[in-house]
Order: sequence, then structure tokens, then C-alpha cells
Amino acid sequence: MTISAGAGPSGSLLPIAGATAVLLLVLGVLAGLVLGRIRAARTRASAEVEQARRQAEEQTARQRAELAHREEQLAGELRRLRRREDELARGSAALERSRGEAEELVTRRAAALERAAGLSAEQARAEVLRAAEASARLEAAVTVREIEREAKEEGEHRARSILAGAIQRLAAEQTAETAVTVLRLPNEDMKGRIIGREGRNIRAFEAVTGVNLIVDDTPESVQLSCFDPVRRETARLTLEQLVEDGRIHPPRIEQLHERSRAEVEQRCVRAGEDALLDARVGAMHPELVRTLGSLRYRVSYGQNVLGHLLESAHLAGMMAAELGVDPEPVRRAALLHDIGKALTHEVEGSHAAVGAELARRYGESPEVVHAIAAHHNEVKPDTVTAVLTQAADACSGGRPGARKESLELYVRRLARLEEIARSHEGVADVYAMQAGREVRVMVRPDAVDDVGAELIAREVARQVSAELTYPGQIRVTVVRESRATAVAG
Repeated sequence: MTISAGAGPSGSLLPIAGATAVLLLVLGVLAGLVLGRIRAARTRASAEVEQARRQAEEQTARQRAELAHREEQLAGELRRLRRREDELARGSAALERSRGEAEELVTRRAAALERAAGLSAEQARAEVLRAAEASARLEAAVTVREIEREAKEEGEHRARSILAGAIQRLAAEQTAETAVTVLRLPNEDMKGRIIGREGRNIRAFEAVTGVNLIVDDTPESVQLSCFDPVRRETARLTLEQLVEDGRIHPPRIEQLHERSRAEVEQRCVRAGEDALLDARVGAMHPELVRTLGSLRYRVSYGQNVLGHLLESAHLAGMMAAELGVDPEPVRRAALLHDIGKALTHEVEGSHAAVGAELARRYGESPEVVHAIAAHHNEVKPDTVTAVLTQAADACSGGRPGARKESLELYVRRLARLEEIARSHEGVADVYAMQAGREVRVMVRPDAVDDVGAELIAREVARQVSAELTYPGQIRVTVVRESRATAVAG
């Protein structure tokens, strides 16, 4: 057996020891580098801390200097305020002394005035207050009068504008139809047949119809006379059918009268319904509709009453729309304001009161009832509806061509207008203008002053209202004119 020799344990550990040494050396070097960097970083940090400390100390020193400067300024301001306070205190003391002297002076002067005037201070104060009150009242009265004048002028201008616009927009006929009371006959022989044997037919006709039948010398015509226009129209239709039929005897008269009465009744209802549609008025009690339609056979001053009511309703609605008022109740009141004329021959009282009672009975609103009752000022108008109904009624009845009157009455009225105006002292001349709707009175300026002219205008208007009957209104204008003339030669 052979044993070989080797390096042994020492030979195998040398490389490991060398590697360890190298590793330690490297670690040492690295540790030295780290320590150096740490020292450098610490040095820099210390330098930065020192620099920051110096900057903070410098900033603190500046702030302290600034605070010291501010304290010095505040101390100076405080000294100035104290000096100002002392000056104010001295001024206040001087003012108190002056006030006391002034009060003493006022007291002495008041005493001297009281001795001179013989009045105490309270009496003098009351006298001054009375004088100031009188002056203030005078100024207030002048101001109120000026405001009233401006309001009246503005109101008249606005009212005229609204009325003119409503009238211009209304397209109505200038003349209205009138009720027919004369019936033309085909020949003169028909009169004998109408009269009948010993007047039997005419007596039966008058008894059935309630209308007077007048047979006179007028050729080929007879006249029907009755206060009730509906009854008169019924009689006219009856007689017209009898003449056309040719068979005239009492039973036939009764038969045709019943037929004519039913036809007139239907015409009245249809006329009332057409009026509601034309006036744009809502539903109404059937009896009011029939009564309203019956006014198609009634005239007032030559103006058909139903046409007048429709015209008034249109005018009132236009004016209400211009004023921003609900036009429906206004149109309704204007359409019904003369409905009492259909019953005035049957019921006692004015047509305004009768119409208001009729409207109240058949369920019309209190506003409409009041407007009907107040449209002729029998009741004081308290609502806009009542005032607009009055205005529409006046416009419809007073517009040119709405109503007719005879030439004789027209000339007589103009003559009386001029006579009334001439009867006053100081009147130089009188002119009736605009078809008698205005009286122009010329007065002598040396005999009548401005106040006298106003008195003459009022007195003439009062006399005209008391003595004359006329549609619409009559304006009285008194003219007082002074002229100075000189000639240069």
C-alpha cells in the first residue's frame, strides 16, 4: 500500500485567507468612503444650519427695527391725538360759553319783543302757526286745483279718445226701421168687407186683437192704433192675412189672430236670440230673451229700441276693452238697459226701474241690475259697468242720424236756444251750431268779465236743461274777446 504526500491542511486554507483579506480590505475602503461622505454631508448640513441661523437672526433684527419704527410712529400719532383732544376740549368749552351767551341773548330779545308787541311767546307762536297754516292751506288749494285741472283735462282727452274710437269702429245704420201702423189695401171695396155688415167684422177684429182699427177717407189704406207694439204687429199680420185670404168674418179673424200671435211670438224669441249672438252675450232667461226680442217692434224718437240696445252693447264692449275692464258684463248691462220699455205700458214706474226689477226677477247679477237702474241717474252709478252703460246709451242716442224729430220741432228748439241765450245782459250775439248741439254766445267784454261769462254759461245751460227736451247734450260756450286797434299815420 502506497501513501502519497500532499499539501495538507495548510495548503488548502491559503486561498480562502487571501480572499478574506481582500474582502476585508474592500470593506474597509468602502467604509472609509461612506464615512467620508457622511462627514462631508454633516459638514454641509452644519454649514446650511449656520447659514439659516444667520438669516433668521438677520430677519429678526430687521423685524425688531421695523417694530421699533412702528412703535415710534404710534407714539407720535398718540401725541398728536392727545393734542387734538385738548384742542377739541378747549373748543367745546368755548362753544358751550357761546351757546350760553346765545341763549341769554335770545331770551333777552324774546323779552324785548314781548314787551314791544304786547304778546307772550306762546301767543306769538300761535300767531305764527296760524299764519303758516293759512299760507299752507292756500298753497295746497292752488296745488289741488291745478292737479284737478290736469286730471280733468287728461280724463276728458282720454274719454273723448275712447268714445271716438268706439264710435268710429261701430258700423251701424244711420236710420232705424220704424213700426208699421198703416196697411195698404188692394182696392177701396176691401174697406167695406173689413167693416162687415153693421160693423160686425171690425168690432170682432178690435175685440180679438185689442187694437183700434181706423177706417177713414185715406184711399186704399187703414190704420192700426195701439200702445202695445207687439199687439199692433200681431193685428197687422192678422189683417194682412185676412185681406190676402178674402174671407173676413169673426171665426176666421180669431183663427188667423191665433196663428199671427204664435208667429210674432216666434219672431220675438228669434230676434232676442239673434241679439244675444250679435252682442256676444251669454245665456239668458227665456222670458228676458222674449221680452228683449219684442223691442224690435218699438221705436223711441224714431230709433228702433232693439237696434239701439245692440248698438249700445257694441259701444260699451269697445270702451270696456279700451279701459281693460271685463267687457262681458258691460255688454250685458248695455243690451238690457232699456228692456223696461217693453213693459212700461203694463207696469207703473220708469223704464229704468221696471227694467232693473225685471232683470233682478230673472236672475241677472247685481252689477247688471244696478247698471240698468242707474243709466238715467235715477240711482247714483257706483260701478264702472253703470258708467259705461250710461256712456254707451248717450253715444247711441246722441250720434247724428240716430234719432228723428220733425222739422218744426227742430226749428222751434233752435229759436228757443238763441232766445234763452239772448235774454242775458251783456250778450252781443248768439249762434246755434252743430244742428243745435252747441250754442256759441258772444258777450261784450266791457259789460261782462270772466267770472260773469262763466255765470252766463252755467245759467244758460241750466235754463236749457229745464225748458227744452232734446236727445244727447247741448254745449254752451261763452266767448269774451277784447281787441285793441291802433293806426299809425
